[in-house]
This record gives sequence, structure tokens and C-alpha cells, in this order.
Amino acid sequence: MKKALLFILLLLVATPEVQLQAQNRKTKAAKTSKAAVGTRWTPEKANAWYKAQDWMSGANFTPSTAINQLEMWQAATFDPATIDKELGYAESIGFNTMRVFLHHLAWEQDPQGFKKRMDQYLGIADKHKIKTMFVFFDDCWNKDYKAGPQPAPKPGIHNSGWVQDPGGEPTSQDSTLFPVLQKYVTDVMTQFKNDKRILLWDLYNEPGNSNHKENSLPLVRNVFRWARAVNPDQPLSIGLWAWDFEKLNAFQAMNSDVITYHCYDDTPAHQRIIEMLETHGRPLICTEYMARIRGSRFANIMPLLKKQNVGAINWGLVAGKTNTKYQWDTPLADGSEPIEWFHEVFHPDGTPYRQDEASVIKRLNAEKADAAIEAALKAK
Repeated sequence: MKKALLFILLLLVATPEVQLQAQNRKTKAAKTSKAAVGTRWTPEKANAWYKAQDWMSGANFTPSTAINQLEMWQAATFDPATIDKELGYAESIGFNTMRVFLHHLAWEQDPQGFKKRMDQYLGIADKHKIKTMFVFFDDCWNKDYKAGPQPAPKPGIHNSGWVQDPGGEPTSQDSTLFPVLQKYVTDVMTQFKNDKRILLWDLYNEPGNSNHKENSLPLVRNVFRWARAVNPDQPLSIGLWAWDFEKLNAFQAMNSDVITYHCYDDTPAHQRIIEMLETHGRPLICTEYMARIRGSRFANIMPLLKKQNVGAINWGLVAGKTNTKYQWDTPLADGSEPIEWFHEVFHPDGTPYRQDEASVIKRLNAEKADAAIEAALKAK
């Protein structure tokens, strides 16, 4: 019953009439929302952009040699050879999109080197016909982090070394850090705002997670404002993920050019979320799904997303130091092999975890390619 009421609440947020009423209220929240909307793409522009793209399928990508965002992006541990190899695995099954997390501390250490490494990554991805969604901030997992060598994975523990950005207690509401974060976002986006290899800017992953709740709202508001000031060619979004975060959900949905969301539920629940979010009249991209033990699998969810023309970006590509083949809340302290992998598609050597899943992914991606060829031939 509670879930149903929450779905109805978000559905109401999505309707134009309620949006108009909310904007007309003389409250601080509404004024902030109106200011941030500023140059928000119209539904027509967003849908035209989406129509011009191939159907998006892919994964959240961290190379298997990196435990977190810092290990991926710091100069000493940036690993282009592994990135190249593993994006080749993705290309082999037809994936065309990767969602990749950044971290402001890696930028702060060496802004120019950081951007050069981003450019190098984009070059590798482009070679494999893969576009990228970059993520700036994140409220998930460990709040503390430091530059330099990162910790070794804790055996059997999901994302044992993943770090929040900006983290803290809670730093997301600490405006004293905002000038640094603004420079970071502005510098990176200005460098790449016209780069066709970048599909979308995902400004903040799961705001409110790790008990931050509405303390994350100030940074959510500001990162939209900073990004709008840059005015990139690519759309902006912050994904919906916790349906009871009323204020965050309303602000995210009303300021995103494209509606992105996370859902690790089974087919009926995922279908309801799609139906609810379609009321926004904007393209939909699921930027996290596929947790086998929860009934979210490639065999049932990926065909649903394709049928509904919703982008499909699962969590995890290659099993590695993030340990996301283990469940969120069921660690295996001895580090033994789980009965069934929670996330991930490939072993580090490129062998699919399940060949039947790889075949499903490849078939669905081949179908989209066949459809595009057919449409091109008809156009001639």
C-alpha cells in the first residue's frame, strides 16, 4: 500500500498541472527550482536528441583493476590497457554505452592530467564504438577517502572500497566546499561540453543515500546551476532511485533534460516504474538494473527495456576489485565464489559469466543494428 501511494505521489509530480502549481508557490524551494530550470531542454528537444541516438545498452564501468573512482582516475593507477581490453569485451556483445564515475579529488590533485586521462579514456571508448555517461557526485558507500594508494578489497564484501563524492558528515550540505566543487564541474564540463563521445552528464548518483537524505539537496540544486551555466551540448540528468525522497525526486525530475532512474526489481515492478515515469513526456534511461538474486536479469528486464525504448545500463561489466559479484547485504567473509553472481557480465579473461546471458544481450543489440540498417535502406 505504501509503495502504491509513493508511486501515485511521483506520478502527480510528473503532471504538467502539478508542475505549474509548484512553480507558482512563493516558496524558497520553488524559486530555486525555477532558477535552475532556466535553460532546461524542452521535451521536444530531449525527444529529438533521443531519437537521433541508437538504442542505448551497456554497463556501469570500472576496470577490474580499480577498486573505486580514485584508483581508476589517479595517474599512478590509471590503466588504459585494461580499459581497452574490457571495453573490447563490451563491444563484442554489442554494448554501446558506458556509465563512468569521476571523483573531484582526482581532479583536484592534477586538473590537467585528469582531463587528459578522461580524453584518453574517451578515445579508447570511441574506438570500441562506445559513448560515455560521466557521473560527477555520489552518495554511496564509504564517506572517507584520501589521495594515493587505495585499500585492497575486503574479501567477499560488495564495493568495500567505493567512496562517496564529496562524502563527509554530510559534506553535501557543507557550502564551504562548494567553490572547489563548482570549479571542478565547470572545468571538466567546459573542456568536454561539445564532445560527441560524451552522451550525457549524470550529475549526481543516488543523492540522499548513506543516510544523507535531504541534506544532499543543496548540492543537487547547485550542480544543476553550475552545469546549466556551462550549457553543454549534452543533456543533464540526475537519476531517480528512492521513491520516498519526495523533495529530491521532485527537484531531480523537474530539472533533468532526460529522465534517468535505477530499478533492481523484477519485471512487474519495473514495468510500473516505466509507466509512471513516461508521464514526464521525456526519454527514459535506466542507468542501473540487473541484480540476479532480486529477479532483475538480462533475460527478463533487457527485453522489457528494449520494447519500451528505454535505455538499458546494467551495473557492472567485468568482475574485479569492486567485488560487485557479491550481494549488497550478504558478504562472504572468506571471499569464496558466490552461488550466483549479483552483478557483472564477464570474468577478467573475457569469458561470459553466463553464455546464455551474453547471447541474449548480443541478440537484442544485433536486432537494434538490423533495424537501423533496414530504416537506412528505406530512407534511400
